[in-house]
Amino acid sequence: MNVKSLVTIKGVKDGLVFLLDDACELEALIDELEAKLEKHEQQLAGPIVHIQIKLGARQLPEEDKERIRSIIRKQGNFVVQSIESDPLPVGPADYSSYKVETVTGMVRSGQTLEHEGHLLLLGDVNPGGAVRSTGDIYIMGALRGVAHAGCAGHAEAIIAASLMKPTQLRIADVISRPPDEWASGESWMEYAYLKDGAMQIDKMAHLHHIRNRALQAKGV
Repeated sequence: MNVKSLVTIKGVKDGLVFLLDDACELEALIDELEAKLEKHEQQLAGPIVHIQIKLGARQLPEEDKERIRSIIRKQGNFVVQSIESDPLPVGPADYSSYKVETVTGMVRSGQTLEHEGHLLLLGDVNPGGAVRSTGDIYIMGALRGVAHAGCAGHAEAIIAASLMKPTQLRIADVISRPPDEWASGESWMEYAYLKDGAMQIDKMAHLHHIRNRALQAKGV
């Protein structure tokens, strides 16, 4: 039965790359690294060789990285250039860190306004126009086009408009009901939100029902 190697050494233009298994115990990895270097000591002797260490998904503190450097330095002619882990996955930004930014103007047909954070739009969104924001969307005007709030995955986002007549609403990955169901004809400002994974609409005056505190417009 073949046993998977915990240390793979590959030659590259500028030296050698050590690919270290990221799923095994660290001590087992250290043992195999030492054994492999001792086994090939004569073959690897010679001029200066630059070494890149690839840890995969493993994240190591500096003291463990220094252990690896020390083992490799025993070869004398090996110089460790870098010890790198794969980048940590990046998730959506913290919703509570978003600030409100005010934009003035009209979003016309064929235009898309994209924004990072909470958006306060002083103007209309015409049919064929679209607004996308990672946070909330507040439209002081008529929403007759498409609005997508929480587009980075924030299901707590809302979409509010003085006149709510959209062609489509979307919060996170949830798409609204057919447009005719939003034609309330009421004169008060309304907002759309998610409840149990479904789109709902309510008066803006009732926002406190789902928000324990008022949103502070820090960036206006």
